[in-house]
Amino acid sequence: MKIIKNILVGFVVSFLGSIPLGYLNFIGFEIYTEFGINNLLLYLLGVIFIEALVIYFTLIFAAKLANNKKLMKVIDIFGIFFLLLLAYSFYSHSTQSVSNQHYLEKYIIYSPVVIGLFLSSINFLQLPFWTGWNLYLINGKYIHVNGKWKFFYILGTLIGTFLGMLALVFFLNTISQNADSFSKYLIPVIIPMLFIVMACLQSYKVFKKYIK
Repeated sequence: MKIIKNILVGFVVSFLGSIPLGYLNFIGFEIYTEFGINNLLLYLLGVIFIEALVIYFTLIFAAKLANNKKLMKVIDIFGIFFLLLLAYSFYSHSTQSVSNQHYLEKYIIYSPVVIGLFLSSINFLQLPFWTGWNLYLINGKYIHVNGKWKFFYILGTLIGTFLGMLALVFFLNTISQNADSFSKYLIPVIIPMLFIVMACLQSYKVFKKYIK
């Protein structure tokens, strides 16, 4: 019963956590539309490998990380600039014509697994996300993390992230194929605006948590 509970809780948290629009999802969408399903699957494997390490270590050191106020403050503040940088990056690359250079071309010379490993490694916002969730689940006794039980929880989170990102990529692809206006404004307008909104929400979170 503990095994099923740990897997299900990990699955639900990570599946829902992968749905909010983030740059890993959009890069996956671009890889899928440009290079096909096989490259997308390899990319997702790279992403969840790094996530497995993050979840494992935040699971072990969740309390210590949460109590390190300075570290968490730096990460939260950096997240604001990181999201704004992503918004600018998508907007600036959208101004280039396809005939000139697609922004994925400089990365696709590497394996999609390597791309997933690298981009997931610089996704600093997952550290406070998983630290908070792991503390909540442990304190609420929703999961068992003693001994081998923690690995079933991690397994559930990885399955949830993989399927959540995969579902979102397919959803974005379906919309882009059936809505020309959406496809036209996705990269230059919609994605940058979403990142700006996320940066504003992150700013409010920092203000409420550290200043107010």
